[in-house]
Amino acid sequence: MNAIQVAQLGGPEVLSCSEVDTPEPVKGQARIKLEAVGLNYIDTYHRTGLYPLDLPFIPGLEGAGTVDIVGENVDDLEPGDRVAYAGVPGSYAEYVVAPAEKLIKLPEGVDTRTGAAAMLQGMTSHYLAHCTYPLSSGDVALIHAAAGGVGLILVQMAKLRGARVLATVSTEEKASLARGAGADEVILYMETDFEQEVKHLTDGEGVHVAYDSVGKSTWEKSMNCLRPRGYLVLFGNASGPVPPIDPLLLTQRGSIFMTRPTMINYTSTREELVQRAGDVVGWIQSGDLSIRIDRELPLAEAGEARRVLEARETKGKVLLIP
Repeated sequence: MNAIQVAQLGGPEVLSCSEVDTPEPVKGQARIKLEAVGLNYIDTYHRTGLYPLDLPFIPGLEGAGTVDIVGENVDDLEPGDRVAYAGVPGSYAEYVVAPAEKLIKLPEGVDTRTGAAAMLQGMTSHYLAHCTYPLSSGDVALIHAAAGGVGLILVQMAKLRGARVLATVSTEEKASLARGAGADEVILYMETDFEQEVKHLTDGEGVHVAYDSVGKSTWEKSMNCLRPRGYLVLFGNASGPVPPIDPLLLTQRGSIFMTRPTMINYTSTREELVQRAGDVVGWIQSGDLSIRIDRELPLAEAGEARRVLEARETKGKVLLIP
């Protein structure tokens, strides 16, 4: 099969398309013929070594397609089932082998491209809005990168929870998308100091929670935007990792909380995974949640797909099509 491999760490240019052996499922696994593969920022952290993996490796953690073979002791899947997943390595390929417990069946009305676009970012948004800081009516949330893959979904989920959403974006085009997703206020951070604007929009009180996937360039101002006992939720490093933080800063900013969640701890059981993914897929099916696919590129153009993702040129999800 064709697959993208990383043999050395570096920029998008280290991604190479190669012919590799097609994987075979073992006990408890199924093989999926992939129809769409989702790109996520965590893929870049693997490629650069920020989150190290053994070389060489096939990157990617998310995709959707059709089951073609099941291994022993897999009773709830059969060839022909349409499935999606997140958290399964080796996804930049024509086929992937996955633990059956990681797979979610797609219902009628949700195609595989939407399934591939929704799993990781949809479940990330779900745990952020429902568990890390469980939003409720009257809460005020600051959401960075609100026109990105997670951002557009998180804005919608925050509104479903009854929160007031202050969103940051880089361009007016992205601002329009954030407003379309339900953001109450949109801040163009290239033109306006978002910290000052948040304080203005909240009459100096600050927000209950700041969801920050940008990291190095925003974390400190995000912290300054919080009201006493507010939550700084750091869930990405798009501008680079956050430096070590003196815990006394949390005291000085009003006894605030800071957390760095990751999806593995919010989908640690099959029941929790099914519940989160089921909510996401169900809301897509009912029309309560919209997934925006920014562009689709052939698998062989994974390097270009990574380039536009890292240049923040995307407005929604990027997919690779094997």
